[in-house]
Amino acid sequence: MCEEWVIRLSEKESLIKGFSLFLVVIELFLAFIFYNYYKLEEEHLSEHLFLEMKNYSFFFDDKRFDIDIVPKTEAHRLYELYFEKENLYILTPLAEEQEDLLKIFYPISEYHKLLNEIKKTIIWQFIWLTVVAIIISLLFALYALHPLRNALLLLEEFIKDIIHDLNTPITSILINLKMMEKNEEVESIAQSANAISMLHKNLDVYLKENVFEQEQFSIQEAVNEQVQFFNTLYDYLNWQVEVENQIITSNKNALSRILYNLLSNACKYNTSNGFIKIKMQGNRLSISNSSYGIKKPEKVFDRFYKEGDRGLGIGLHIVEKLCVELGIEKSLEVEEEVVTVSLLFPYNLDLI
Repeated sequence: MCEEWVIRLSEKESLIKGFSLFLVVIELFLAFIFYNYYKLEEEHLSEHLFLEMKNYSFFFDDKRFDIDIVPKTEAHRLYELYFEKENLYILTPLAEEQEDLLKIFYPISEYHKLLNEIKKTIIWQFIWLTVVAIIISLLFALYALHPLRNALLLLEEFIKDIIHDLNTPITSILINLKMMEKNEEVESIAQSANAISMLHKNLDVYLKENVFEQEQFSIQEAVNEQVQFFNTLYDYLNWQVEVENQIITSNKNALSRILYNLLSNACKYNTSNGFIKIKMQGNRLSISNSSYGIKKPEKVFDRFYKEGDRGLGIGLHIVEKLCVELGIEKSLEVEEEVVTVSLLFPYNLDLI
């Protein structure tokens, strides 16, 4: 089974983000250039038609233009290009002694055809340059991220070795602590060792692609195991547990990882003298806790997202990952200073 390493996923995300950002900047720059280029071409077309109309007033040898005689008014100036609904035109004098003016006009529909030809040419140029920009952006992103890629691969191997090497000493510590006489110091060491063990299991679940076998176990037992662990560390919180002794069919280790990360987050970001309430209703398990609020609730399950300096930002993403694997529907509700995460077990888990 291939391992799904977080480092490689982060590398791909960095590559995509870097490529996308560079491409957006290039596209905005090209759009600005081509927009100004189009406006310049539009101005040149109007100026070109104006000069040809003016030349036509002397020789009358261009079939594109028509003429008309109009009375002279103060509103119009001679030899200036005007636009109207059907035509664009200029006014020229007929003779010094005449009050009427010669109107030379050109159909506005033909003018728009010329503009459309200019648009088509500019659009094709923009498309070709966009393709070139995409290729350049991709090459630039690959080149810029090449050193980072090598560093991430080294870090990946380093983390892999650490996870592997931690397993033996952690197991040995926990076994020996069970054989020692219980006292305050031993209990303190046991709590710290268990915390390290939980972190080790988190990383192990996160970095590996696991196959979760179905088994029957008590949901009450799974919840109480995690509550007992955190209640010792956060004894100043008010714990309320309303979970009956129900048997479900799922994967106990994976569900324990979900409960551990949810309770860890609920404890770390709780308030002074706050509460944690765990309740099971039907096939829905809810964990509520007092909180100072969440700035971006929609991002809390994203990888590496955290709203404080504590943690690695992977705990709730592990919850997201494992819920998908187990077919559990997860939801988050934030009401004023109370945060509630609900786990809706599918009916095919045979809640009894």
